[in-house]
Amino acid sequence: MSEALSESTATEVAASEVSASEVSGVEIQLDQVTKRYPGTREAAVNEFTMTVPAGKIVVFVGPSGCGKTTTMRMINRLIEPTSGRISIGGEDALKLNADTLRRRVGYAIQQAGLFPHFTVSQNIGVVPGLLGWDKKKVNARVEEMMELVGLDPADYRDRFPRQLSGGQQQRVGVARALAADPPVLLMDEPFGAVDPITRGNLQDELLRLQTELKKTIVFVTHDFDEAVKLGDKIAVLGNQSTILQYDTPDAILANPADDTVAGFVGAGASLKQLTLLRVRDVELTQDAITAGIDETPASVRQKMTEQNRHFALVLDQRKRPTRWVHIRQLATATSLASVGNELRDIVSLQSTLQDALEAMLAEGGSVPVTGARGEFVGTIELDTVIDTIRKLREDHADDHVGDQAGGESA
Repeated sequence: MSEALSESTATEVAASEVSASEVSGVEIQLDQVTKRYPGTREAAVNEFTMTVPAGKIVVFVGPSGCGKTTTMRMINRLIEPTSGRISIGGEDALKLNADTLRRRVGYAIQQAGLFPHFTVSQNIGVVPGLLGWDKKKVNARVEEMMELVGLDPADYRDRFPRQLSGGQQQRVGVARALAADPPVLLMDEPFGAVDPITRGNLQDELLRLQTELKKTIVFVTHDFDEAVKLGDKIAVLGNQSTILQYDTPDAILANPADDTVAGFVGAGASLKQLTLLRVRDVELTQDAITAGIDETPASVRQKMTEQNRHFALVLDQRKRPTRWVHIRQLATATSLASVGNELRDIVSLQSTLQDALEAMLAEGGSVPVTGARGEFVGTIELDTVIDTIRKLREDHADDHVGDQAGGESA
């Protein structure tokens, strides 16, 4: 893996370091929280105790029926606890009016949960409206949130949910959950119902947003790879939401607490390190020929001929990559607006190297990388990922030899 960062990558990292001090989230404390349903012998959640740090993503992962969703829903009292204490930012959540509490806590679910007869802007503006914001402030916030999640207000403001793709609906759901600027965001398998490529893109989008916003996020999933990618900390839960291990992703991968946790980690733990490494951690290639969408096909073709290149990357007005174009396709083209092949997959600086590898398989070669606002910052090459995998395997082998030597000396 290269020690050097590309200039754009370094800028992105520096920006994230600046924003890291501007935490808008608050600490959540759950103390001996129990949920027991009438007529059942065992509690659904039994004496759950945890501190969720302010401004971090904590992921609950565990098998179906273990109580992870029930635990999360007790934070905003969609499910009322039977006993225990929950505090949000030092305030006793169980003493607040339930509706008031829920308006302070963002909530995003798997199917987006959008109101079908409301437009996108009406959906996003629901909670600010309930909080009594004036119309001008609501409209400004809706536009801000749409821009933040990558939806052009001019194109999407007046659409209805049925006119959106699954991924677009989830973006609206996240925008709605964040519209009133809550310090806490609860996410219940929000990306579980979309295709794998869209899911990866939405995960990247969430990580990008978190770099800017620093909310406190509790995220529920059954997918351990998703937990490793998103979580600052992971809580692996067993029956009745028993905490089997609560630690950073790298610590859980390196040292599962027991056989059950090891089962979640699964085989190939060393390769799962690719999920811990981000595209920003490796050197990007900067030699791709790019063309603005307003450039003439003839000028782009001439540039490609001079540099003996067969492909160029077309960028839109915001410098976002849209398609690869082959030099042959430019011979009869009159505009770059539609010529070429649309990108099947792209990755961002927030993406994992595993995402990058999957994108390369989809694209059949190098993949464009985008920055904080979707702008093109370089490409990532297959050789870069292969070199990283080779180094991870060598490091893993060295660790294994070291462990054996230590066991023999003991």
